[in-house]
Amino acid sequence: MINPSVPSAQGSGESAAAVPATAARRRRVRNAPGALTGSRCVPWVLLVLAVSGAAPIRAQAPDGTVYPGETWEVVRRDMLPAYGWSPEALRRTYEFIRDSANTTGLVVVDRGRVVFTYGDVQELSYLASVRKSLLSMLYGKWVENGTIDLEATLGGLGMDDVGGLLDVEKRARVLDLITARSGVYHAASNGGDDLASAPERGSQEPGTYMLYNNWDFNAAGAAFERLTGRDIYDELQEQLAGPLDFEDWDRDAQRKSGDLSVSVNPAYHVWLSTRDMARVGYLMLREGSWNGRQVISGDWARRITSVVTPLEEMNPPRRRGGYFGYGYMWWVWDGPRAVGPFAGAYTGRGAIGQWITVFPAIDVVVAHKTNSVYGRTTSWESWQHMIELLFEAKGVRPQGPWPWQ
Repeated sequence: MINPSVPSAQGSGESAAAVPATAARRRRVRNAPGALTGSRCVPWVLLVLAVSGAAPIRAQAPDGTVYPGETWEVVRRDMLPAYGWSPEALRRTYEFIRDSANTTGLVVVDRGRVVFTYGDVQELSYLASVRKSLLSMLYGKWVENGTIDLEATLGGLGMDDVGGLLDVEKRARVLDLITARSGVYHAASNGGDDLASAPERGSQEPGTYMLYNNWDFNAAGAAFERLTGRDIYDELQEQLAGPLDFEDWDRDAQRKSGDLSVSVNPAYHVWLSTRDMARVGYLMLREGSWNGRQVISGDWARRITSVVTPLEEMNPPRRRGGYFGYGYMWWVWDGPRAVGPFAGAYTGRGAIGQWITVFPAIDVVVAHKTNSVYGRTTSWESWQHMIELLFEAKGVRPQGPWPWQ
């Protein structure tokens, strides 16, 4: 269900330093039967038990695939072993998060059912750069109906910026913006990117060199609104929040920000709850299908999570020592370590500790949140160890070392 009006959160930029530590704001929603609840101090056992009473409202597609209805179905603790999960290993996961991470919300979904949660999964907070992955999803409908031409150039669209774009930069296509290959190294209205490692302006032909630059992503948002005549947040509500029956959506909490004296394109920041992030990830796991309805076309869902820039071409060169290539604003496991449970896996990721991670090979989605208002960060190392612990709980081992080892 879509819930109206919660006080808006504020913030600009996509790094911890750029987000003001305003007072925490919590979303209060109806506690439906089976709804998830929790906080940092709630014992783990309560987080994996369905609320007693009536079963949660859920949906099942004709092919037997399970989808959440008004709430997620939760696998009871006593049923976890039969579902393929170790309660003891999940307890170790809980203890690690409690003692060693700064997680404020975590939802783990396996085959359409929740097997583990942590923290306040109803709380709305800032997604940082995960917003970009959401935008890539919104593009699909408009590309496929011909409204958005991915070959359209900045110059052809009449798009410019503070101080002017160079002629070569105006040749960048919309496609280059949403794959971070524009060759435009103009400063963005918000920080938290690799601009400090950018080549000289005008030195790269559009479409030939990947660099993670917020200018591309903010311009992609501006191009979307220019070409469709639609506000990004209205589209997010129409394409995702409504069809997926977000439990905690608040249109009024969404707002753009940034220093428009630096760049005319603001950042389109998004506030969601962890359990609604999990719905987004589950939609992507099901290749855009939701309980018999194709919310996003399967072709588009597969396209945006396929590698455009392979690991060996990532920039700056230090990124080539990792395990991600890049798609359409999604980070995609690539290279020799993208095997076993990591084959075909991808993630939206944002500063401070935001992830929507999809593992198609094992039918699992992990939605993770660290609310910026608390002034803390969940590190990459913590997130990676959480994945290790969760895989252990499911009895999954990588083929060889972990990708980050």
